Amino acid sequence: MKKSFFFIFLILLLILIPSSVFAATANPYAQALNVNKIMASPQFGSSIQMILGISMISLVPFFLISITSFLRIIVVLSLVRTSIGTQQVPPSSVLVSLAIFMTIFVMAPVWNEVNQNAVTPYSQGKISEMKAVEIGLKPIRNFMVRQVREKDLELFVGFAKIAPPKTVDEVPTQVLIPAFMISELKTAFQIGFLLFVPFLIVDLVVSNILLSLGMFMLSPVMVSLPFKILLFVLVDGWNLICKGLLLSFR
Repeated sequence: MKKSFFFIFLILLLILIPSSVFAATANPYAQALNVNKIMASPQFGSSIQMILGISMISLVPFFLISITSFLRIIVVLSLVRTSIGTQQVPPSSVLVSLAIFMTIFVMAPVWNEVNQNAVTPYSQGKISEMKAVEIGLKPIRNFMVRQVREKDLELFVGFAKIAPPKTVDEVPTQVLIPAFMISELKTAFQIGFLLFVPFLIVDLVVSNILLSLGMFMLSPVMVSLPFKILLFVLVDGWNLICKGLLLSFR
């Protein structure tokens, strides 16, 4: 049975990403730290290498959040729940599960390309580890480049104190990742703002009606909540939100 793209991506992150973040770049301070070179030194025994390898497993969730579509999706879904005002409905576990499976769906073409061009040849011994890093990281970087904003990229390039890159391919990975993250956050909040507007209108209408009736002691939130849920169901909100999220990725 074929391995799923999800586990292939985890293996790629665990084996390849730590070396690519610090080695495959033209940044001077990044070249000074080569994880592969350090771990291959005589001072590191096999037991220490195994401990370091196991410790790197804890970094996998951070990479999955940082370099995939998960960040935008989970923020938008959380803002949807907040805008409706249902507090813990749907539960956080449901939103995270939906965000994970939507992330797998969005990232499937990228992971498929990584699997075909890097993971499979590397596991068959056809290419070296560094070559696999170079090939496997390219589709992931291409995905981040399509989503990142030029202004955000310029911010981290400037603070990294490196020579201005002529092309996006020359941007170091450790510079591209934070730029990608804040770009995703901005996009998610823009979508969230548009989602808040119709529910805010419902709250304003209900508040004005209660005020005109002199019902000062009745909370407008309790009265407007059923109407907001009804509005969300009538327009098939979850379908529209998922469709909008999928269309928002370039």
